[in-house]
Amino acid sequence: MNTWDQTVLELKERAQGMHEAREAALGHCRKLGQLAARSIRHVHRHQFDEAENLLEQAKQAAEAARASLRPFPELNPAYLHDSEKEMVEAAAVLAIVRGLPYPTPQELGAQVMSYLNGMGEAASEVRRFALDSIRHGKVEEAEAILGQMEMIYEDLITFDFSDAMTGGLRRTCDALRAVVERTRSDLTLTTTQQALTEELRRYRLGENA
Repeated sequence: MNTWDQTVLELKERAQGMHEAREAALGHCRKLGQLAARSIRHVHRHQFDEAENLLEQAKQAAEAARASLRPFPELNPAYLHDSEKEMVEAAAVLAIVRGLPYPTPQELGAQVMSYLNGMGEAASEVRRFALDSIRHGKVEEAEAILGQMEMIYEDLITFDFSDAMTGGLRRTCDALRAVVERTRSDLTLTTTQQALTEELRRYRLGENA
């Protein structure tokens, strides 16, 4: 067999391996996305144990996807970045609402930009939890969440690099800024109403004294 024939055979085997690895990684990434979304839903329902369990399964799916691609470094699919971002978002949402330390990229095995974008998405996602807290009269809890949203935003905007490198982090930050401003406005309105209600209550008590 001449050199060209041998080269073609070897490359064909390599390409087949790449194809199989890609298909396997796609399956793991789809599972990861589903698990991450379910974990976030359980957080909003205050079902934290279930959310934690789903998050652990998501981490396993992420590692399985990376393991499938590891023998083929030339494969760097965007879908892995997106799936890792969803995993980071789920882990960060759980940490934010429970007041726990944020997960690190090393703990999650996430790439740098997947991690940063995931943190930005998480800071936007917890607006829903903050609004639920406001509706239930837990203003201090909502204020604590808003404080974390603001902190994450202020830190993320310091990563002033090209979108090609950051995977759209600037757009994530722009969206987060709008969410932070709306949440701050909602919380300000609620605290003002509470203060007026309390002042009216005191006035009525004075009239009836």
